[in-house]
Amino acid sequence: MPDHFTTYYHSPIDWLKVSGTETYITEVSFYDKSQKAEVRNKHLPAVLIHCVEQLIQYFHGELRQFELPIRQEGTKFQQEVWNQLLTIPFGKTISYLELARQLGDPKAIRAAASANGKNNIAIIVPCHRVIGSGGDLVGYAGGLWRKKWLLAHEAKYAYGVQTLF
Repeated sequence: MPDHFTTYYHSPIDWLKVSGTETYITEVSFYDKSQKAEVRNKHLPAVLIHCVEQLIQYFHGELRQFELPIRQEGTKFQQEVWNQLLTIPFGKTISYLELARQLGDPKAIRAAASANGKNNIAIIVPCHRVIGSGGDLVGYAGGLWRKKWLLAHEAKYAYGVQTLF
């Protein structure tokens, strides 16, 4: 098993935990400061440094699409959902129903929503861009306030819109 590295980035929406190996990113998650930080490595591989740099650019409105090697463990269906999320353009949203349709089965809406919720690479795999069929904000592991912030942030840089919801 390859060595695993972890670093933390204080973003505008609180701390992010960024983990990976020498060759790919395995996790970007919201980090509660009350948890004990696991800084196990003095040397960080270039891929983690590039990830934090790209996150900084994203939050400054300078980056719309991440270019990083990523890998997360999951079922074939989960992998299909996560790959489909990568196709949602910056500043756009789709519904969970539309996500299921894009996967070829509108009846798989709950399964698609469940897989979406198991995404371990927040922001980079943009699960925050999936909303309810009525246009409402539903379900986000990082909290709905973060989902709202991310969508408003992207709308501002994509369209000059100040508020989305």
